Formats: sequence, structure tokens, C-alpha cells
Amino acid sequence: MINIDFLTLRAFFLENIDFIIGARLQKIQQPTRRDFVFSLRNNDENRKLYININPQMYHLCFMEQAGEKRRNLVIPKHPPMFCMLLRKYLEGCRIDDARVVDNERILELFFEITDEFSQKRSLCLCIELMGKHSNIILYDRASSIIIGCAHNVGAEKSRYRELQGGLKYVYPPKGAVGLSSELQKQFKGLSKDRIESYLSTEKFTPALTEEGYGLFAELLPESTSQTSVSQMLDSYYSKIQEEINVKELKSRLCSLVLQKLRKTVNSIDKIAALLKKRNNTEKYKLYGELLTANIYQKQDYQKQIEVFDYVNNRNITIDLDETKSLKENAQRYFKLYTKSKSTKENSQSMLDGLNIQKEYLENVLYSIEAAKNLDELADIETELEEKQEKPKKTQQAEMMKINIKGFEIYIGKNNKQNDYIVSRLARDDDYWFHTKLCAGSHVLLKTNGAVPEDDILFECCKLAREYSSAKQPSKVGVVYTKAKYLRKPPAAPLGYVTYKNEKEVLV
Repeated sequence: MINIDFLTLRAFFLENIDFIIGARLQKIQQPTRRDFVFSLRNNDENRKLYININPQMYHLCFMEQAGEKRRNLVIPKHPPMFCMLLRKYLEGCRIDDARVVDNERILELFFEITDEFSQKRSLCLCIELMGKHSNIILYDRASSIIIGCAHNVGAEKSRYRELQGGLKYVYPPKGAVGLSSELQKQFKGLSKDRIESYLSTEKFTPALTEEGYGLFAELLPESTSQTSVSQMLDSYYSKIQEEINVKELKSRLCSLVLQKLRKTVNSIDKIAALLKKRNNTEKYKLYGELLTANIYQKQDYQKQIEVFDYVNNRNITIDLDETKSLKENAQRYFKLYTKSKSTKENSQSMLDGLNIQKEYLENVLYSIEAAKNLDELADIETELEEKQEKPKKTQQAEMMKINIKGFEIYIGKNNKQNDYIVSRLARDDDYWFHTKLCAGSHVLLKTNGAVPEDDILFECCKLAREYSSAKQPSKVGVVYTKAKYLRKPPAAPLGYVTYKNEKEVLV
């Protein structure tokens, strides 16, 4: 990842100086302890200044709609204390002046405010983009006394520079003139005056020609003149943030689903083992019938009785309760039979439900692993949170749709889309495809009354195999049938269907 340096910050500032100076700070938001959004208005234009002081991706830019969506910023109901402090002093004020500190990754925004005593005060909002030392500091220009910081730095954290309310603000110790390691190598051996002279040339104006702007040139499109520094920063860092957000959300959702899946598998194993133990159901019934048939022997209050087993054509010995009569022992075995049968049926019903749940969770897990953006993951997250009173309102991910020889084919990215395909899109003569015995997407071939050729059907089978958890290069069975042969059982989870009259193809 390319880090922002003094050259980038200076180019961004010069490019936007006419908007920044004189802009009114209308709203201050702090989604996380490291993200800040300042809504600015100037020259009849609204922009959002985004500042990130994360040590791994510290930067700032004017955030566009696409970048804001990729970052997936969530504004908390209760803003942090520093955000409240900034709102108290700066919200509604104009930026009277601004500057980038020479050869440093520091942008200063100056505000003239009127305090509670109707006195004019000049405040500085200092944005320091310096790796792990990145920070935002608000201080009084006249006294240089700090009013507040995004991150307080005490003596135990730094022996060179403390930052917290009540202390005097001082600039960081002079280092490598705010340049990245790559540019430091380029300027190695030059004096500070020579470097400053070089940076002041037209090569580092906001025109951003490939010749004059080395580090980020590879990120720019061919039409460099149409891409601003802010657009470049917004696009580059928002994509990185989206990748991080997707990775983190995937990890969290996978952990949640795997936990449920483990519990489900454990329950399946326990019930299956219990069913194996409960193999005496028919034996209890037989004993009851045999005792009833032998009541005439009048062997009451005995420990055992020997009778002829007409089912297996042999003599057997049946244990009895010696405190009961033969008839009462027969009734006891019938009760054991009834109880055992009921337990077995209930256990089997639970086992069937758990197997359906297991299949559902495996499909959810596949959908999480196959998801490529936050919208797709948000659909899955909403699905998993359906039991909450107020599930998250998220924009639904667009369903995948392709066209093969005039036929429309829909591919579900998650169980919600799979369910929509079966419940809403499918018509009787459409074809439904799915991998056999492994998780995957539902694939629907819309026929609109036409009869698809075999090659079209095979292409759909290939799509069902491609969008599944099946591993290459082994062949996998793909089943397909007409949509009219699909059935969704009552209370079945999203995306679960049963089918009949299917055909199977090895792909």
C-alpha cells in the first residue's frame, strides 16, 4: 500500500484551496475513533472532507458517493467526546485560512470563533498524517494551548512530545521532511533548501502529470488530467478500506455461522446415537403380544417366562416384573413400546429438521465465502439477524443475471436471493439447477415458453457447478428439473427446497 506523503498532501491542498478557504463547517461526524467526516459548504457546493488517522492508511480526501459506499461508514447514536468538543467550538464556523506545514504531512485549518463571553478567538484544527503518530488536535492560536485531541499522548507513550488538553502545542520533531521512504531515497544527499526548492517547482502543482507525480502515477487512469488528487486518494484508499471491511465482516459472519453449524452437527450426532440405542421398539411390542397370547399359562408374579416366538420361530425367555401379573407385564411392555415409538418418531423428526438446518448453514457459509462486496455480505447479515426486532436496513445486493443465446439465467448469491428465485421468479416451465450433495447457488433458466437445447441446459449445469462449494478438478453431480416440481416445505429455512422428476449431469 502506498502511503500519503507531503507531496500528496500539498497537491491535494493546492488543488482544493479555493474551496477550503472560506468554507463553512456545517456538520462534524465521527463514525469511529479514527474516522472523521466534515461536511463543508462553499461557492454553492457541498463536499465531505474525510479524514482517516488509522496508522495503516492515514489520509484525507473529499469523499465521493462511491467512496462513501465502499467505506460503509456507520454514524453512532452517541458521538465520542472529541466529536462533541469539535461540534461545540467549530460547527457552523468558517475556515478563514489554511495551510500545509512546510515539508510536513500536517494540514492546518484556522477558524475565527466567538466564545461564550462574546470574545473573538482564533482556533486551529491541526490534522497530522504521520503513520502511528497520526492525530487531530484543536488548539488556541494565541496561546498554543491544546483544547483537545483525537488521541491523547502522555509521557508514557512519547518522551519527545505530549499531546493532551491544557498542554502547549508544538510541532513534531523534524524528521525526513514528511516524505515517504521511496521519495527519501530519491532526495538522498540533497540539502533541505534544495529539496524545498525542488518541491516548489511547477512539477508538483495539482495538475498531477505522470512526469511530476511519481508515487501515485500508477494508480491514475490514462486520462490523467481528468483525475484530481482527491479523486485518486478517495478511490485508492476507499478500495483498500472496502477490502478490509469485507475481510473483517466475512470473518465475523463465518465465525457466527460455524459456531451454529458445530452445534447443529453435534446435535445430529447425539440424536443419531440415541436412535441407534432405541432399537427395542419392535421388541417391546412383540413381548407385549407374546405375553397376551400366553396369559392362559397363568404364570403371574414370576421373574421370567418362556414362550414361543412365532415371528422368529423359536423359544425365548421374557423378563417379568415379579410384583405384577402376566397381564400387567404385557401392558407394561405395550407402554414401553408406545413410549419408545413416540420418542423415536420425535427424535427422527428432530434429526430431519437438524439436517435441513445443517444444509442451510452450509449454504450460508458458502455464500459468505463467495461474497465479493459489502452489499452481498449485508444481505447475509440481515438474513442471520431476522429474529431481531429491528434488523439492519441495507441495500440489497444485485442478483447475478446473464444471457446465453437469448435465454435469461439468474444466479442467487445468497439464501435470500435463492429463495426469491424459487418463490417469485420461477414459472412452471423454467428450469432449476443445483449441485448435488454440496452447497451452492440456485440457478434458474427462464424459458418464456421456449424449449432450450441440450447445450443451453449443459451451460446452466456448468454455472451451477461453478457457483458452488465443489472443488476443482473432480466431477460433481448437478441436478436439474422444471420449477413446477420444486416444493418449499412449511417453516423451511430460506433457500431450502425439495424436488422430484430430476435429471443428473456430471460436470
